[in-house]
Amino acid sequence: MLPELKLAPLRYVLAILDSGGFHAAAKQLHRSQPAVSMAVRDLEERLGQPLFEKGGGKALLTPFGRWCEPRFRELVAHHDRVCRDALAIARQQRGRVDIAAVPSVASRLMPALLAGFLEAYPGIDISLQDGHSERVNEMVLKGEVELGITSLWLPDDTLRFDALLHDDIGVVCRDDHPLAQQNALHWRALKPYTLIRNGTSRLLEGSPAAELLTHSTLYISNMISLTAMLEAGIGVTTLPRLAFQEEHQRLRFIPLATPRLERRIGLLRRARQSLSPAADAMYGYLLTQLAGRISLKR
Repeated sequence: MLPELKLAPLRYVLAILDSGGFHAAAKQLHRSQPAVSMAVRDLEERLGQPLFEKGGGKALLTPFGRWCEPRFRELVAHHDRVCRDALAIARQQRGRVDIAAVPSVASRLMPALLAGFLEAYPGIDISLQDGHSERVNEMVLKGEVELGITSLWLPDDTLRFDALLHDDIGVVCRDDHPLAQQNALHWRALKPYTLIRNGTSRLLEGSPAAELLTHSTLYISNMISLTAMLEAGIGVTTLPRLAFQEEHQRLRFIPLATPRLERRIGLLRRARQSLSPAADAMYGYLLTQLAGRISLKR
């Protein structure tokens, strides 16, 4: 049966060697010399070999003691390193958080949010991935990420969803389109025009505007391709305001007033699993920064 080695006697041995003797070590350790000597003797009994030569008045190691010294130092250093790392992670001073977000959030909101988070938690590493809402859900479910910021979420007992912000749906068209100068639109105003469906078009389902989807023959999921089609004047589309790329000067976003639709963007995590300290810090930070916020000014 292996002897159980306590850490304190190992520290005493190293203190004796580093300070030059039992008396100096006891003073350094704030212990009595008999207590230090007794702890070393107990350690020697557990190991079955003496660590220090007897007599001579000096703390001289036996051959066995010389073999033990570097290993004692390695063990103590490893213990201290693990303790420091564990405390730093528990206190959210170190760690790593993996998070996924839908592209519109990743590109429009996350840069400023992550800058603020890194300022508040400079020791935490962050991995951010983007993907469509189903992919974000999948990554959270599979444990590939601890947190997801997503939309179009369907209830699932294995997931917890905290609503963060509301994102209004509008119509996007080229600046010379007949609809471009309107301040707000009724869904029927879109009926004469080619509607390009995209991944967020399902937000029209269940509303009067769902009729538009049944007559649409063009679907584009990639935002770059969708933008190119809109700039070419092929048709119009519906998008959440966050997903509208304002840098495209030829495109216009007109709020859809009737019906007024919005997507909920929320924070997704596994329902019955604790977050790591780093992810918990991110979770609390995002809730504080975004909860109840309207995505952009109307």
